[in-house]
Amino acid sequence: MKRWIPAVLFLLLAVMAAAQEKKILRGFDGGMMVHTGYLKGNLDAIDYTAKGVPMGIGGVIRLHLGDHFRIGSEGYMSTLKQRGNGSYLKYGWGGLLADFYTVLGRFQPYAGLTLGGGAMTTLLMMEEPASPWAPVEETRYHKQGFMAVDPFIGCDFIVSGPMHLTLKVDYLCALSRSKLLPHGPRVYFGFLFYH
Repeated sequence: MKRWIPAVLFLLLAVMAAAQEKKILRGFDGGMMVHTGYLKGNLDAIDYTAKGVPMGIGGVIRLHLGDHFRIGSEGYMSTLKQRGNGSYLKYGWGGLLADFYTVLGRFQPYAGLTLGGGAMTTLLMMEEPASPWAPVEETRYHKQGFMAVDPFIGCDFIVSGPMHLTLKVDYLCALSRSKLLPHGPRVYFGFLFYH
């Protein structure tokens, strides 16, 4: 387990306790979202440009502090298929978020930022197999961690008090020590439940 995770959890619990003591904790929300978008980037080590439409799923949970501020956490898994032969780039990432929101009738626009990290797993088969179950000799596999900086904007549609539909757009910047990994805009759609 990463050394900073216990410190972050302690900080989150301290904020929750302080918010409850001062009566600024106004509830929480959470839910699941599916996403797609467009990613592009160069994998310099093997001279390959990855690009395409990712598909993924994940979720979010947030605490409401006051009337317009939320803090919480989100995490997602996203797969970018390549070459039409089973090759892929797979992102697993998450982090801590903060956002501001307002309510305009049945709409609730918001904007915020997530900071965190994750890992990208790459499997590229550089040639086609000659037949089913035949070995593929030129295959590349790599896994690397990254830091995630993810600004986002979105809007909920309030179906009822406890249930919202949400539409969100972000731009995941996945930063590694050596280079910027494939990145680009993503669009999310999902259900959120408020309490």
